[in-house]
Amino acid sequence: MSELHESSLVELARMLRDGDLDPVQVTRHYLARIAARAELGAFAAVTADAALERAQRLPRGTAPGPLYGIPHADKDLVARAGLPTRYGSRARADHVPAVSDPLALALDAAGVVNVGKTATSEFGLTGYTEPRTGSPARDPWDLANGAGGSSGGAAVAVAAGLLPAAVGSDGGGSIRIPAATVGVVGLKPSRGRLPIGSGLDSPDQLAVTGPLARSVTDAAYLFDTLIGLAPYPYATAAPGPGSTTDALRRMPQPARIGVTTVSPWDDDEDIRLDPDAREAVARAASWLAGDGHEVEDATWHPRGYPDMFRRLWRVSAARIPLSDTDMDLVEPLTAWLVQQGRALSGIEALEALSAARAFERQTVAAFAPYDAVLMPALAQTPRPVGWYDEHDPLRTFALQVEYAPYSSFVNVAGLPAVTLPVTVASSGHPVSVQLVGRPGGEAAILSLAAQLEDHRGALAHPPVW
Repeated sequence: MSELHESSLVELARMLRDGDLDPVQVTRHYLARIAARAELGAFAAVTADAALERAQRLPRGTAPGPLYGIPHADKDLVARAGLPTRYGSRARADHVPAVSDPLALALDAAGVVNVGKTATSEFGLTGYTEPRTGSPARDPWDLANGAGGSSGGAAVAVAAGLLPAAVGSDGGGSIRIPAATVGVVGLKPSRGRLPIGSGLDSPDQLAVTGPLARSVTDAAYLFDTLIGLAPYPYATAAPGPGSTTDALRRMPQPARIGVTTVSPWDDDEDIRLDPDAREAVARAASWLAGDGHEVEDATWHPRGYPDMFRRLWRVSAARIPLSDTDMDLVEPLTAWLVQQGRALSGIEALEALSAARAFERQTVAAFAPYDAVLMPALAQTPRPVGWYDEHDPLRTFALQVEYAPYSSFVNVAGLPAVTLPVTVASSGHPVSVQLVGRPGGEAAILSLAAQLEDHRGALAHPPVW
């Protein structure tokens, strides 16, 4: 008989909903796994007692939410009343919010059992998760490597079977980078698609909420659940007819798919595509062509992106409420980004936002002929822990771009994108690709991702499984 953590999210949700499993039983199982794998650095905090109390008092005999009894952990950027929320920063080491964020309340209403906080980079600003507040999040395939970020803890927890799935956030690749690093599925929804974490609640319009899961089906189920959440306690029904999950295996006609290895950073940074990443794209393109889809090279020549995004990221950082005392506690890159952002004039900030909207229009137009654009998820193999130069902000930023040059532009353009592992390197590590869709095109890219998953077959679990 298989262990509970080997069940999919969809299977667990069904068994809990039907009464075949008890929330306390499931919660105990996952808490034991979390305790046994502390070396992965997946969690910023574990609240075992509160989780078991929650599991015991979940109402029985009522219409359960779609995540009834499912163990989950907030990313440590999501405030939960009474629970330390540190945002991965020493500047918030003693912060205990009195009020929960809407996402925490809505997930509770959907039935989750919160088991703690997953690790994140400081204020979610970097594509790696090595905060000074705790241990680095480590790639479960090779503990010498980092897990990517900023949702690194959530991705590790899913990959290692410490959570059945997780909700993360993605402002420049923060779901897709760690998902691709550790070999799970990560979905960044379209801007404005979700009621909570829509991307429309900040001037830069970059960060959206989205799922991390071990399969495309589980990612679609969690995505449908997030669509149904409301910014107040409200439980939705499980995804049914007409949902993304229901449509997952259906493509009404052959799709037109563009393929590119071009990134908007190519003329600015030293982007060198790893051969395994290139091969993964070629393999995925071949599979989709074999399924009858129209696959062709995408013509895309983005211009002016690097300067615009650097300014935009500084504008985003400038909004973090840090005092002069706080600035002495935060990491060098955070301090630099905040200081640089605050030094921009109002005109310069507006110009950056205007340039971002122009890039959005250009990219949406360039991708419009295609149902999906296939490209690498990452340019390099997973980077060792400590690889990023924490004392040189400019160099640190450049290193992140060299590792993940295909991520942030999707946020600026507001498009949906999914990363998933499709091949396995000689080291045994999964290698992922990215599918970028049209605005609101999550169902199409998830359906194509499911077809790639069928061709790939089952993946081996990481050694820590």
